[in-house]
Amino acid sequence: MLTFEYRGLGPDHFRSDYQESWDYQRRVHAEVATGRRPGHVILLEHEPVYTAGRATRPEERPFDGTPVVDVDRGGKITWHGPGQLTGYPILPLPAGVGVVDPIRRFEDAIIDLLSSYGLEGQRITGRTGVWLPASRSRQERKICAIGIRVARRTTLHGFALNVLPNQEAFGNIVPCGISDAGVTSLAEELPGTWNVAAVAHDLEPHLRRYLKTFTHDANFSEAPLGA
Repeated sequence: MLTFEYRGLGPDHFRSDYQESWDYQRRVHAEVATGRRPGHVILLEHEPVYTAGRATRPEERPFDGTPVVDVDRGGKITWHGPGQLTGYPILPLPAGVGVVDPIRRFEDAIIDLLSSYGLEGQRITGRTGVWLPASRSRQERKICAIGIRVARRTTLHGFALNVLPNQEAFGNIVPCGISDAGVTSLAEELPGTWNVAAVAHDLEPHLRRYLKTFTHDANFSEAPLGA
């Protein structure tokens, strides 16, 4: 069983404070890791914030000194905020499943979602997340960042899918530590009326498909991964 929570993405829309969401995520994680609840996916839209994973270098932080929240996930620095769908799948991992597998499942779900919209999402060797391919006029560009941590065989953190553009926010950092590629959004690739909540609901069946095999097993060493 896998449950979904649309936090602030309903009729009473609100954007979630990052620290409050992080505290809530850890409470849910404790319940999933001890078997008190099934795997749970939190979908939300954050207030503007930069978060830095363990691999972030000083020169990759905001160029203007904007505050950054240091977090215990893998990967480097990224931005969360309005127009972006952030997902926190808190999943118990089966025996024999490592930290890379849930990342690949998240990527598969996002790639399928993009395909349903008519976009060709892909992986890039050596880089995490979901990308759109380069063309004659445009470089490779990232549309979804992924970074997780696994503790007690249960995942934390997750993915951030850009629905509406915010190039100004990404232009203030080296997003995910990658300086030779771009960042994009659904609205930039397919101009039209986009809504974060609607995209979240469109994504749910794809996540259910790829995450359905996760079951509870509570003994796993901690490790961060992502970019």
